[in-house]
Order: sequence, then C-alpha cells, then structure tokens
Amino acid sequence: MAVAEIKTITPPTGLAEFWFYFSRNKGAVIGLVIFTIILLLAIFAPLVTPHSPSIQNRDVLLLPPALATGGQWTYFLGTDAVGRDILSRLIYGARFSLFIGLVVVTISVISGVLVGLIAGYFRGRTDTIIMRVMDIILAFPSLLLALVLVAVLGPGLVNAMIAISLVNLPHFVRLTRAAVMTERTKDYVIASRVAGAGTLRLMFLTILPNCLAPLIVQATLAFSAAILDAAALGFLGMGAQPPTPEWGTMLAEAREFIQRAWWVVTFPGLAILITVLAINLMGDGLRDALDPKLKRS
Repeated sequence: MAVAEIKTITPPTGLAEFWFYFSRNKGAVIGLVIFTIILLLAIFAPLVTPHSPSIQNRDVLLLPPALATGGQWTYFLGTDAVGRDILSRLIYGARFSLFIGLVVVTISVISGVLVGLIAGYFRGRTDTIIMRVMDIILAFPSLLLALVLVAVLGPGLVNAMIAISLVNLPHFVRLTRAAVMTERTKDYVIASRVAGAGTLRLMFLTILPNCLAPLIVQATLAFSAAILDAAALGFLGMGAQPPTPEWGTMLAEAREFIQRAWWVVTFPGLAILITVLAINLMGDGLRDALDPKLKRS
C-alpha cells in the first residue's frame, strides 16, 4: 500500500511575502497601477504631451473636449481661457504634484524620525519639551497653519513645501517616539547595550530598523496629504504661482469659468482625486503587507 506523500508549503519570505499580502488587497494593486501610470506620464511628460503647457493659442480659447460638441482631437481635453492645452498642463502638473509630495515626505520623515528617536530614547525633560512643541503644532488646523507659514515666508512653491513639511512633522515624531518606546525595553536592545553598543548604534542600527513598517505606511498617507495641501495652497494663491501648470493653480485660474466651461475645472479636480485615491489605496496595501497584526490568513 503506497503511502501518500505530504507536500509542505514553504511560506513566502522577504519581498515575496510582502507582495503576497500586498497583492491580496485588490484595491492596493489597482492603486499601484494607476500611480505607476501617473508617475510614468510625469517622467516622460516632454515625450507624451501633444503641446507645450505654456504656449497660448488665441484661436481656440475655452475649446471644449474632443468628445463634446465643437471640440477638436488636437486638444483632446480642451483648452483653458488663454488657449493652453489642458491635457498637456495636467501631465506636467503631475510632475509638480509628485515632486511636492516627494520633497515634503522626505523632509518630514528625516526630521520627524530624528526628533522622535531623541524623544523616545532619552525620555525625561527632553521628551516632554519635544512633545509639548508637537502638541502646539497639532493644536492648529493643518491648512490654516500652512497658510500662516506661507504668508510669513511669502507665496511660492518652495515656501509651500516647507510649510506643509512642518505641518506633517508631528505625525512622524509621535509615531517614531511610540515605536521607539516600545522597542527600547525589548531583550535584543538590552542585549546590545550590555554588549557595549553605543547610543548612536542603539538608536539608528538596533532600534530604528524595527520601527520602519508603520513609518512607511504613514509616509504613503503623508504623500497624498501633501498633494492635497499643495493643491489647496495653490488654489488660494499661496502655493505655485501662475503660469505654473500645478493642479491647484489650474483650479484657481478656472474659477470664473465654472458655469460656461466645465472642463477647465473638472479635469484638474479629477487629476487630484484619482492621484490621491490611488496613493491612499496603496497605503492600505502597505499596511496589510507590513503590519503583522493586520496580515490576513
């Protein structure tokens, strides 16, 4: 009588494990595909745009989209009030929006992780002072605080990114501090300390790598929030300045044409909506893949 062979399934590890849990979230996969398309369009904008985003054609002012009555296929999404191609400006606008998100998240993560590490590791009066400052920043509505900072520094894309970075800073500080306080009392940290590891080695090489999972998820959410805040500042005239093809600025320029030229407002708004939604969906997938408590069986 033959003995049935029992096959053992080896669980995925490393990147394979990450993709296994990430791909089970179908929304996250869709978000990744959409975000990849937007990223590729932004990178290769000079090659894929049919027109220059700044050239004005006075013969086609407020031209409707190609599929609407009176539209032209050479201007697939129509033109704005000064005859600029909306599709080209949207694609170039993706460059500015993604660049803003990348810069803001980079500044916020580096500074927030550093401050949070100091607060969570040293505790005591240092921790108290840092967290009270973070609480003060959190006490203000984020957009209002960003507006005040930009008003002080002056309108412009660079100042807007600095302001948004400061607004996002407390979230990374608090998250890092909480993770460090959890890790610093564990056996592997105590063993490293007993073995003679210095303070900097304990902070950056022993503790920090084990705190990265929630920080990566938070960075993804902060990326989408930065795009929204930058668009809001641009809409209010405090962010990127015309004629920069930034989505919030495009909305601000189109306000007076909402009723008679719906496309000049609709398409920039949809670009913001789709991009932010795609990034948030990716964030949900990252949370499923990186947080062991949320991994589905």
